[in-house]
Amino acid sequence: MPRLRAETWRMRIHGMVDREIVLTYDDLLARPLVEKTISLVCVSNEVGGPYISTANFIGVLLSDILEEAGVDPQSDQIATTSSDGWTCGTPVDVVMAPGSDALIAIGMNGEPLPAQHGFPVRMVVPGLYGFVSATKWLVDMELTTFADFTPYWVRRNWAERAPVKTMSRIDRPKSFSRVPAGPFIAAGISWAQRVGIDKVEVRVDGGPWLEADLSTEVNIDTWRMWKIELNLEPGSHRIQCRATDRNGETQTEERVAPIPDGATGWHSIAFTAGS
Repeated sequence: MPRLRAETWRMRIHGMVDREIVLTYDDLLARPLVEKTISLVCVSNEVGGPYISTANFIGVLLSDILEEAGVDPQSDQIATTSSDGWTCGTPVDVVMAPGSDALIAIGMNGEPLPAQHGFPVRMVVPGLYGFVSATKWLVDMELTTFADFTPYWVRRNWAERAPVKTMSRIDRPKSFSRVPAGPFIAAGISWAQRVGIDKVEVRVDGGPWLEADLSTEVNIDTWRMWKIELNLEPGSHRIQCRATDRNGETQTEERVAPIPDGATGWHSIAFTAGS
């Protein structure tokens, strides 16, 4: 794991910009800091997988810094490099979109970034899978084009652009668990970053879809919990869930593997109800 010192950290913003900027850790501390609650999702997350979590990130809005540098209109990719040489490419239009909340982050959950999460400085861009947005131990940023720069994972046949797909997951019951027959609360999470979740539906044993209750929304870039009360007959069951975003798009049933730009499909859990 890279071990960097805040006192000696530097990052150069260069390439297709009007003026180069070199930032120090103190430069970031002196700027207006914002705190945003954001869910991060790994593109390798299978349907129902664990590779998603949510945190409060503190940092500087990346769009503000890029506006100071002056981005060439012909630039469409932000190429970032970690201290260990890992490279990432992020679409310029996503970062510069109004309200994007993309951060150069220095804090997480009220403290400096933990080492494993990129201390002293990392990128966080809501709405994109981590491999195109979440460079940790950030040390270099170049404005370029997709035609001129191919980052680490794109060279390995993953997508250039990878927006997070609308998804839902069942956390209760667990796979192959045994639960009491009768009234039972099923629960899980759902996410549709940059858009927001409109509803989550659940069905048991291929029956009718039932609308679940949603938790209070923190913001459109965080997961949203759901729950539903079911009346379970004794025996084996299968429960499925699907989410619909605020654009009216429902996650597809079609099962697709994570490569090249994220998995799709309904999450399905087999379990048993009984005493």
